[in-house]
Amino acid sequence: MSWSRTAAALLAAASILSPAPAAAYVGLCCGKCGGNMPMNIPGGGIPETYEWRVKLSPMFMRMDELRDGTDGVDEDDLLGMPLMMGVPTGRFMAVPTRMDMQMLNITAGYSFSDRFFAAAMFMYRNNRMDMQFNSAMRALTGRQGFTMDSDGPGDTMLMAKYLLFADDPLIPRRQFSLLFTLSVPTGSIDQKNSNHPLEMRENEQLPYGMQLGSGTFDPGIGILYQQSASPWWWGANMAYTARLYDNDRDYRLGDEFRLDGYLMHQLRYDFLLHAQLNGSWQDSIEGEMDAAQDGSAGRVVQGDPASPYMTPLWDPDNYGGTRLAVTLGFQWQPLPLQIVDFSVGVPVYQDLNGPQLAEDFRLMLTWYIERPTRRSVRYGLDRAPADSRLGF
Repeated sequence: MSWSRTAAALLAAASILSPAPAAAYVGLCCGKCGGNMPMNIPGGGIPETYEWRVKLSPMFMRMDELRDGTDGVDEDDLLGMPLMMGVPTGRFMAVPTRMDMQMLNITAGYSFSDRFFAAAMFMYRNNRMDMQFNSAMRALTGRQGFTMDSDGPGDTMLMAKYLLFADDPLIPRRQFSLLFTLSVPTGSIDQKNSNHPLEMRENEQLPYGMQLGSGTFDPGIGILYQQSASPWWWGANMAYTARLYDNDRDYRLGDEFRLDGYLMHQLRYDFLLHAQLNGSWQDSIEGEMDAAQDGSAGRVVQGDPASPYMTPLWDPDNYGGTRLAVTLGFQWQPLPLQIVDFSVGVPVYQDLNGPQLAEDFRLMLTWYIERPTRRSVRYGLDRAPADSRLGF
């Protein structure tokens, strides 16, 4: 069964299983923010005024199988001697075979007014990429390959949302918001290849995709739309991130555009299912990394005999592309003003600037907490009975 049919079947089952009073539900979170909102994508309108919001979100993503455009590429077709009599062959001494990325996002925000909300998201990343050697490198190192690793804080995201329109000031059924973001370069772009089996390579730069940040301040803008007819909730988010200048290593990541649509169905006051379509486009990297530092080999250019690694990971054109994924998940309210969200995303279409690794799947778990201050109209609701029909 296709993912789209699976999503439809889940939502149909949710409709059948819904108890009769479902029309009275106003969502798992505050009515002002739309009642229900996705936890893995930005959005959700403006939370209730004078309230804090905290999200803890561990995420795991696996990338597997090399792809160029929409076609798969066999590793053996890329491995070989990069140069023959000084002429580039288009083959490489090492190619990636799999990448696992683990990330922990911690977001804290506050609603300053009926229309304005601001937040900061801090990220910690761990990247591991398996590499396979060609025959010459296997003979030299006595190994089939090795694993590149990078670990540490990622870039920090500053966010602000402004409510443009809501058809009801208390429990809106339809609303539009503007989203403003600024990525602050707190993630390192100086990660080294310390796991390489050749000691002479251990102090050299890791490729672009293994670095922890962009190295640049990256502004973004988006528009968010939500609508509801309880127990159904749906919306769409569009967001664009611009890369405006080169970082200290003379390159910049590609601009990004995201389009996310979601549909939710609330089975009861404390539980719902959701389905999403997540589309993204990213341009290729501009410039070439300046790797000259601490005795490394300088600029890394495909086909250059002085390159630290003869691998497609060093070609800035082998980054970016178009992706479309389906995400399915659920939300559960274990306590008033708290939500646990779990989602699984699987790509259904990928057209990549390759050769590069394609995404296989991603998992995300979120613990979401709303904390009213004394100025909030909901102050004290976190101590209300857990079986409240309003879900507060």
